Amino acid sequence: MKNLLVLCTGNSARSILGEALINDMSNGRVKAYSAGSDPKGKVHSASIKLLDVKGIDTSLFRSKSWDEFSVSGAPKLDIVITVCDSAGSETCPVWIGAPVQAHWGIADPAVVDDAGQTQAFDLAYEQMHERISKLLSLSLESLSNDELKEALDLIGQQSTGATDMAKK
Repeated sequence: MKNLLVLCTGNSARSILGEALINDMSNGRVKAYSAGSDPKGKVHSASIKLLDVKGIDTSLFRSKSWDEFSVSGAPKLDIVITVCDSAGSETCPVWIGAPVQAHWGIADPAVVDDAGQTQAFDLAYEQMHERISKLLSLSLESLSNDELKEALDLIGQQSTGATDMAKK
């Protein structure tokens, strides 16, 4: 089983959606976690509402710092994926075990005003779902780290809604 960390600045929306979808879709092949460089302290209510509608248990989700994953005793990470451009451009901690790192930029649905927020969260969910489907179609167990990095980068660059930084 691969351990994967989904990072975003606030760990309240996109990274939470990524963690939820990976754990729901991977049939135990991947264990996902999420964190933020500057966590909001709570999961965005629209994230919880959307995941509830999709039938995904939200009882254990919390907004947490990436520091929890860079200390002794933290899960050994195989993959780290940033999902927002600000986290993608930040200097990440040195991860124990030197995991493969990739960037999958997705626009932040939490900054959209109330009138368009449901649609923005739905879009972020669909974009994350598309990328995770592609991730899970890979032979994760047999790819070298270089091959995995290349495949993850392509997923981020070629997927619907890729932000400018992800396309670089």
